Amino acid sequence: MNISEGSATACKRLAGRRIVVTGAASGIGRATAELFAAEGAAVALLDRNSAAASEVAHAIGGFVAEADVTDERGVEAAVRRCEEALGGIDGIVNAAGIMATGSLLDMPVALWRKIIDVNLIGTYLVTRSALASLRKAESGTVVNIASAQGLLPNAADHTAYAASKGGIVNLSRALAAELAPHIRVNSVCPGMVDTPMADIHRANVSNYALKRIAQPDEIARAILFLTDGDSSYVTGAALAVDGGRSFH
Repeated sequence: MNISEGSATACKRLAGRRIVVTGAASGIGRATAELFAAEGAAVALLDRNSAAASEVAHAIGGFVAEADVTDERGVEAAVRRCEEALGGIDGIVNAAGIMATGSLLDMPVALWRKIIDVNLIGTYLVTRSALASLRKAESGTVVNIASAQGLLPNAADHTAYAASKGGIVNLSRALAAELAPHIRVNSVCPGMVDTPMADIHRANVSNYALKRIAQPDEIARAILFLTDGDSSYVTGAALAVDGGRSFH
């Protein structure tokens, strides 16, 4: 059965949309999947942690496809399963990511490569695998989760993470130009967010205008804006959702 059938109502912002969310088992990806389902979307959760993703999917009526976003063949197969389950793909949210800190000299090259592989190459692989389906959509969207570190790297020991997230910002801009006018591509650049990936106990928000860290649902609402029709004239944007970190 096509899980998108009868799932949407006209009053919801994503009624009838079919969205794949990567990294949906926790953090920003989970908050996005939950919000999108509440807004009428049929949601497929793509994550390497299928058990945790299944718990989220059970709660929201979503579909789960297990995949490591660095595995090219695995991603292609998982995206195909998502397309079959949803009856097509109208949008992608690339939220899968990892973070590790270390100085240029101290971080092992293998870890540096892993951060680039998951954050940047994973975003590329998922988007590429979904491209044929997105081109069939009436209004395709891609939202990539970058970081305030990708806009303004200003912290020591974040070279690999900042490089990966800066790459996502520019990948998104390049794809926005390449895939227009039928597919819109944007990135969201969060500051510190209360997720399992972040060490919030060591968070320093003194350079944040709002003087606090964000909750995952606050980032999800920005992703919703870039996915629904309210942002129909927005593509190639890097939206800072960082409590004023980038300008303060």
